[in-house]
Amino acid sequence: MLFTFRRSLLILPMLAGSVPAFAQVSDPAADPDQAIVVTAARTALPVNALPLTVDVIDNQSLNQQVAIGGSVVDAVSALTPSFSPTRQKLSGAGETLRGRSPLYAINGIPQTAPLRDGARDGFTIDPFFVDRVEVIYGSNALQGIGGTGGIVNQVTVGPPRQDGLSGRVLVQGNADTGFHGDGIGGKVAGLIGWREGRFDATVGGAFEKRGVFYDGHGERIGTDLTQGETQDSRSWSVFGRFGYAVSDSARLDLMVNRFELKGDGDYVAANGDYTKNLPTTSVRGTPPGVPATNRTESAALTYTDSDLWGGNLMAQAFFNRSRDTYGGEIAPIATFQDAALAPIGTLFDQSQNRSRKYGGKFSYERKIPGFEALTATVGIDLLYDKTEQRLIATDRVWVPPADYRSLAPFAQFNLALLGDRLRLAGGLRHEDVRIKIADYHTLASYGGGFDVTGGTPRFSDTLLNGGVIVEPFKGIRAYASYAEGYTVPDVGRIARAVNTPGVEIDNYVNIAPIVSNNRELGVEVKRGPIDASAAYFWSTSKNGSLLVQTGGVFEVQRQRVEIQGLEFNLSAQTPVPGLVLSAGYAHLIGRTDGSDDDVFKVDRDLDGANISPDRLNLAASYRHGPVSARVQTQFFLARKFERSPGNWNDTYSFDGYNVTDLSLRYETGFGALTLAAQNIFDRFYIDYYTQTVRPTDNAHFFAGRGRNFTMSWDYRF
Repeated sequence: MLFTFRRSLLILPMLAGSVPAFAQVSDPAADPDQAIVVTAARTALPVNALPLTVDVIDNQSLNQQVAIGGSVVDAVSALTPSFSPTRQKLSGAGETLRGRSPLYAINGIPQTAPLRDGARDGFTIDPFFVDRVEVIYGSNALQGIGGTGGIVNQVTVGPPRQDGLSGRVLVQGNADTGFHGDGIGGKVAGLIGWREGRFDATVGGAFEKRGVFYDGHGERIGTDLTQGETQDSRSWSVFGRFGYAVSDSARLDLMVNRFELKGDGDYVAANGDYTKNLPTTSVRGTPPGVPATNRTESAALTYTDSDLWGGNLMAQAFFNRSRDTYGGEIAPIATFQDAALAPIGTLFDQSQNRSRKYGGKFSYERKIPGFEALTATVGIDLLYDKTEQRLIATDRVWVPPADYRSLAPFAQFNLALLGDRLRLAGGLRHEDVRIKIADYHTLASYGGGFDVTGGTPRFSDTLLNGGVIVEPFKGIRAYASYAEGYTVPDVGRIARAVNTPGVEIDNYVNIAPIVSNNRELGVEVKRGPIDASAAYFWSTSKNGSLLVQTGGVFEVQRQRVEIQGLEFNLSAQTPVPGLVLSAGYAHLIGRTDGSDDDVFKVDRDLDGANISPDRLNLAASYRHGPVSARVQTQFFLARKFERSPGNWNDTYSFDGYNVTDLSLRYETGFGALTLAAQNIFDRFYIDYYTQTVRPTDNAHFFAGRGRNFTMSWDYRF
């Protein structure tokens, strides 16, 4: 086991939906043999019955990491070697899991807009309302569209465990190492639960004010006016969960969540100088237009019955709406310029993504009567999404309104043999996708602007998965799996960037879905004080999707992609009671076909916008009595990229860096006091994304965050 969260094995069985009623997280120290049920796996089967990799970040580990880094994304990145180092910005563009974009979800509700990925999906709920995070690795179709790199499912707090009133209060403060006035932030959050008989309710709110970030040299970190910032911002969040026990086995749950993060707009960027390794900084000033903002609302009504005719029933309807406002700049965003509106180089504008999703999930799982070794599941998923991207200062359409509809029936089977020492799993899922785009006109900057004929293209594919898991001795398991993932590319980026006349959406090959094939071999040893795992994976897609910078913005190119990698994790309980030492390592290789010929051959490396660096994680955790502590170091290893055959351009290489974090917690009997420190050695470094994607852009030459402290009081009743 790596760190304090469980490392397990799982296949992608398209099974019962992500249902809080099925959620179980065990404490390994209390009961190492207790089965864990991962809700994002969409099955009531324990993970030891299924062959693929999943990590469960439990509540204590999650709170520990959020205190250090400030977000769920930081927590996942810190604990997952094959996850990219975060950009420490509001945008998650370029952050990948196993070299591909993960699907973020809240209780299984997808947070990503399939037609226009705004890269804000990691900031859609306050972590105060998240009980645990389930990370499923590798391309799969578990939750439908998306998840070519895996799934990051945020499971919200559950219902009260006993009758009466219960709750939680959190008061938190944060400051940089120099205790600058503008670098101080804070958070207050509260949650109240009540249960009486069959009915229960949980409601809460959270407010957070974030100060300016400082780097290892004591300078303000530069502001990304366009993509948005978490620094110099404030967020508001409200959450509610209401449940009713229809019977001893059936339950009805309503979950609602609203989250908004908005920049304060107190700073503008001052250019750095990449030739002298001087990063972009922030100076007092008022950015033009409306500050970058992220706003999301989600709701889900879920009915579950764990004993309906001997099986598990799940029916869920959900709603998700997001409005992502991006900041605006004049000169760098040449895409917005139009001589018909203003002289070139003088026109200001900014964009806003608007997305609305409706969906439903239905599944039924049970053992086959008379053949109890075989578990079968049938179900269907529905998803409707409408998305557009507008330029709100001039009221222009950048990405035309587009409708997306997905209909996906599935069936899955799991067979236990030889006293559960051997398991076979497999199934299929049929995706039927329709995309509807009306006629539209592109912006003038795309070759003068063109009329594009809309259409309603349809795509369908049957996705297969299968795997085997062998456990010859208790605590020793090996597995092999094959899974197909399915998603659409960023259709909005593709549609807005049409720069040739005569394009018809019905015949435009660039919007065809991405089918990724994921193969994985792994082994796990969990004996005595040792918990170790190793996995090799290989993922391919013939018509993949890459982000490529063009004219100050990123557009999509469709190219063949091949990714392979190794992951190793080791944790050991020492003779010192409560002390656990752990290590994790990930090595990734990503290649693509960057040539314009018709030969499908990968001939160059994926760049830093599409793949993470190799990483070594080392940590020591201690839990005994009222005291818990953790020290962790992440080593991001240097990397060079072959940008074209034989061309190893040092300008876009990564020098590597490491950061060390510390967390101390003490249970006082009247709440817990926590002191966390990020980057305790105050290392100065230029972040990975900057070094590998925009190394010569003085306006976006960003340093990483230096030493900062978080003190919190957490009281539960």
